[in-house]
Amino acid sequence: MTKQHTQPTRLYVNGAILGYKRGLRNQYNHTSLIKIKGVDSKEDVQFYLGKRIAYITKVSTPGGKNGSKFRVNWGRVCRAHGSNGVVKCKFARDLPPQSIGGRVRVMLYPSRV
Repeated sequence: MTKQHTQPTRLYVNGAILGYKRGLRNQYNHTSLIKIKGVDSKEDVQFYLGKRIAYITKVSTPGGKNGSKFRVNWGRVCRAHGSNGVVKCKFARDLPPQSIGGRVRVMLYPSRV
């Protein structure tokens, strides 16, 4: 038997951080707005509800678990925001302001099927 060379399976979809939930005068940092790539309607958002989100940053001093050079802030998709595929997400620790415009990974688990 020969070993097949297959591409590794990607378990996430890219997303962009748009900012925080806000009104005209107030800003709520505990909820972030994320635009998921390829999601363009409120109906498409239904698949992503409850999925986990990873905001990954580099660390200046390697350490932590297994000497990793990265730090991860985990969050979860809560609900849709509008009708264009933007979602509201809550993270374990609020996202920092410099993360706005940055990238997140929207994991394709846990499954609700």
